[in-house]
Amino acid sequence: MNADHDIAIIGGGIIGICAAAYLAEAGKSVTVFDRTGLCEETSSGNAAAFAFSDVLPLAQKGMIRNLPKWLADPLGPLSIPPAYLPKLLPWLYRFWRAGAAGQYETALAAQAGLMRLAEAEWASLMERSGTRSMLREDGSLELYESDAEFRASLPGWAARDRFGIVYRHVEGEELATLQPGLSPRFVKGTFVPGWKTVADPKLLGKAVWAYAEKKGARFEKARIERIDPEGDGATLTLAGGARRQARTLVLAAGAWSHLLARNLGDAIPLETERGYNTTLPPTAFDVKRQLIFGGHGFVITPLSTGLRVGGAVELGGIERPPNYARSKALLAKAQKFLPGLDPGGGREWMGYRPSLPDSRPVIGRAPRHRPVIYAFGHGHLGLTQAAATARLIRDLVLEQNPALDLSPFSPQRF
Repeated sequence: MNADHDIAIIGGGIIGICAAAYLAEAGKSVTVFDRTGLCEETSSGNAAAFAFSDVLPLAQKGMIRNLPKWLADPLGPLSIPPAYLPKLLPWLYRFWRAGAAGQYETALAAQAGLMRLAEAEWASLMERSGTRSMLREDGSLELYESDAEFRASLPGWAARDRFGIVYRHVEGEELATLQPGLSPRFVKGTFVPGWKTVADPKLLGKAVWAYAEKKGARFEKARIERIDPEGDGATLTLAGGARRQARTLVLAAGAWSHLLARNLGDAIPLETERGYNTTLPPTAFDVKRQLIFGGHGFVITPLSTGLRVGGAVELGGIERPPNYARSKALLAKAQKFLPGLDPGGGREWMGYRPSLPDSRPVIGRAPRHRPVIYAFGHGHLGLTQAAATARLIRDLVLEQNPALDLSPFSPQRF
């Protein structure tokens, strides 16, 4: 094949950026395509966590149990626009099945393995890229409003015990010391000392890209309309009709990835969890570490660029306009939970989390066309798992034994 590009990556989010860095380090000629820019969309506004201890699949984290209560509140932790529900039903059925007891061990082991690899690969990549100073190792504090809520969390913590994840339950004076100024409505918490965050996810992504660029990676701003197999490579059709050919194609386009995978005959059941946040000025409140309000589906993260209040899930696809009443509702809760929080001067944002019903990404070759590698569907964990995914992509491109068993992440599992 007379290709324009050795390796093309569709998607300039954190997955595509890290993949470009790993492949450029390996001496490959890499071009990243994105309609907007590098780390400008979902990867720019996430909660900034390296959530390596978050090994429980969503379907086993109590979401099914809380579904009726959450859906009763249109601005609660989970929202489904009524008009979108018929389209969503097949995904919800798969999500419900993923929560079955028989699926638990497979899902847990796969997620834990990917997280171990992610932690090691991020540590190495940050050293190589000179971004280690952006890492914050303050731990996280998950908060409970009642003993019943705390007791409901215990099986999940027991599962983490099996993978050596360190934590401790706290209350009283120790809870107040870990986060001064917290509302007394929170009776207990769980402190995870190994939880990490980054100074700002957008700045980290752009810094890793600068490193990839120094290694020879290139960027082309373009919307990819479709991909087609082409002998021993792939053809990319850009908006406007121009074409590019690549010997190897990595599809890492987040919430839009499944639309392009259809061109290759692969039906991947990806849905979009629309997440909302408000980033306040750094002076809004002295938050010591990431605070996790699991019962309300959101977190508060101190960044170098502000205080980010965000989370929740709106299963509404990629075409509906944002409903910023959801970010306002989260901010109102934050004011109750942190009395004294200054809510002024915030920037509202909405992003698209690409989520698969079993909470595992797709990482592997397209079943019908080996030159195409899929790397999408990381849900809430794209930032966390980006370096591990990049390592696995590099292994596949170089035709080396993958650092991890890829069968739990196979595109064919659906």
